[in-house]
Amino acid sequence: MKNIFRLLGTVKGYVALIVLLLIVQAYCDLALPAYTSDILNIGLQQNGIKDAVPDRISKDSLETLELFLEEEDAETVENAYREADDGTYELKEEADREKLDQILAIPESLVYQMAGTEEGSAMLEQMRTAVQAGMLDRSELLKQMQKPLDSLRELSDMYLSQIAVAYVSGEYEAIGVDLDGIRNAYLLEEGAHMLFLAFIMMTVAIIAGLISAVVSARVGRDLREKLYERVLAFTSAEIERFSTASLITRCTNDIQQVQMLIVMLLRIVTYAPILAIAGVVKVIQTGAGLGWTIILAVIVIAVIIGILMVVAFPKFKIMQSLVDRLNLVSREMLTGIMPVRAFGRQEHEEQRFDEANQALFQTQLFTNRAMTFMMPAMMFVMNGISVLIVWVGGKGVDAGTVQVGDLTAFITYSMVIIMGFLMISMISIMLPRAGVAADRIMEVLETEISLKDADDVEDGKLSGSGVLEFQDVSFAYQGAEENVLEHISFRAEPGKTTAIIGSTGCGKTTLVNLIPRFYDVTAGAVTIDGIDIRRISQERLRDLIGFVPQKGMLFSGTIESNLKYAGDFVTDEDMKTAAETAQAMEFIEAKEEGFGSAVAQEGSNVSGGQRQRLSIARAIAKHPKIYVFDDSFSALDYKTDAALRRELAKQTKDAAVLIVAQRIATIMHADQILVMDEGRIVGKGTHRQLLENCAVYLEIAKGQLSEEEIQAARKGGEA
Repeated sequence: MKNIFRLLGTVKGYVALIVLLLIVQAYCDLALPAYTSDILNIGLQQNGIKDAVPDRISKDSLETLELFLEEEDAETVENAYREADDGTYELKEEADREKLDQILAIPESLVYQMAGTEEGSAMLEQMRTAVQAGMLDRSELLKQMQKPLDSLRELSDMYLSQIAVAYVSGEYEAIGVDLDGIRNAYLLEEGAHMLFLAFIMMTVAIIAGLISAVVSARVGRDLREKLYERVLAFTSAEIERFSTASLITRCTNDIQQVQMLIVMLLRIVTYAPILAIAGVVKVIQTGAGLGWTIILAVIVIAVIIGILMVVAFPKFKIMQSLVDRLNLVSREMLTGIMPVRAFGRQEHEEQRFDEANQALFQTQLFTNRAMTFMMPAMMFVMNGISVLIVWVGGKGVDAGTVQVGDLTAFITYSMVIIMGFLMISMISIMLPRAGVAADRIMEVLETEISLKDADDVEDGKLSGSGVLEFQDVSFAYQGAEENVLEHISFRAEPGKTTAIIGSTGCGKTTLVNLIPRFYDVTAGAVTIDGIDIRRISQERLRDLIGFVPQKGMLFSGTIESNLKYAGDFVTDEDMKTAAETAQAMEFIEAKEEGFGSAVAQEGSNVSGGQRQRLSIARAIAKHPKIYVFDDSFSALDYKTDAALRRELAKQTKDAAVLIVAQRIATIMHADQILVMDEGRIVGKGTHRQLLENCAVYLEIAKGQLSEEEIQAARKGGEA
């Protein structure tokens, strides 16, 4: 997971903005249950009356309430009201409502209880008359009523408030105030607030979702770019370490897994703890005393998630490797479809694919089965907690310690908190696999490249002549016990052709792969213009070389895009000249669109000979200082081969040319021929010289040339 957070660190500004938006969303989300509670408690149960302070009260009722107030409190109440035109008293706008609520709650509750009976009503009237007539002092009355007042003070604030509100409701009804109007006005006001909060929440959620999508897409785009750049910088050793199929999976499937997770992380996983923490605060504020139920639910959910992660996580790591395997088998089957058909091995390949497919299927089935327990378990916890809250909370409502609205709000908050963890549990299905995918991506990005440019390159010291020299070069592949090449020394000069021939597996291709630094020598040095190529930047080095690999590789596009692959500096004239030199003009002009003709992936819509000629033309159009042809004439007929070499000699008169070949006819006119056997140069010279003094070369010649041709060559005649 640390790699996921490392990736998010690259867009921390966006992440901070999303967190801020989610806090706003959580605030709105958690404010709604409080409004629901108020609608139930105040709007419906209390007819929209919020507290014990009446906005309008009759003179008699006000005087009755003052009977049970201390002198100072009575004065405060009198100052808070003014006489209205209809003879009632109305609350002043500047009155301290909170203080009045504390003062009036107890006397209102006392009066409400006493007025509920005829005896109590008569007693209240007698008390008011006696105090007004001066027959009874207010302080003496308070002493007489001390016991019932104290019993009211022992009641819970909630219960006391409900009694006081009932008194206010009765007072309004007595003086003709429209209770339905008060209730409806309150419900409309609270409903408007809820709609406004819902709109804000919706807007913020949409913005957060859009930003999350942008961030996810940007991270995916940047990862693909970085991976692609990294893989392009890899040497063959790094490519072999990961395998092509695995690198393709990492660049596609793995990044897609990370992208999906980032969206979920930013929208759900980040939101859930914000919602849970704020929800806990709100739960405490409800005062329902049921917070322990939330703690119980969270513990149960954490245990369930922990068990499933322990069971399923190792399988997610295996799953990505199996995806690699499936891609490898698919890629081999599709690219090798012709030999598969030629050898009648369709059933064998189907079996290979089925084995890879079944292995992936079984692993996915195991993880999916494990994760199927997640949702039912979470729903069981959520419903179980709901029942527990209703059961325990119902007792509180029955005892008068909890209001119905508060219980409803608590249930809502509890569900919000549990849903937050439920969302996290749902994401936990994706989390392990995406975590493994992120690790695999970072593994590629953090892989050290074995071939690097020197800190102080010497590009400026190149004379530009293009003299290539191998100085006692030896080479071994990484991890190999023996050298593939040993003590290779030769010099290739501009205007001259150096040919390399030898039996299959003798190291010819390995030798030419050292020139563009596809590998670094194990011992000795390869130099250009006297400078070790390890002291030349790879970009500059490869600018000097026109390399035609053993397998002619073309890219999807057109013939023109392939011939101009070296860069924008290749002109139309260069392209045409190169095509003529490579003997490719004939089949190019035969196509309806000429150089604009489409080329399929890997050049599958052209013949092997045409593919080789286009590959050769691509190198010629670059005008390099050193040409390297790695068995690039093998698919050409003798006539085309001879014509191509004749034209090539004109184009490369100022460049060094290296030709790896199997056919002696291709190289017999070379200025110098190197004969290789088991990684060593066993012969060096011209065609004639080697026939005289190199047994390996003579043996190759006898397999390809007639005795007359060999004798003619020895005498200096045409072979």
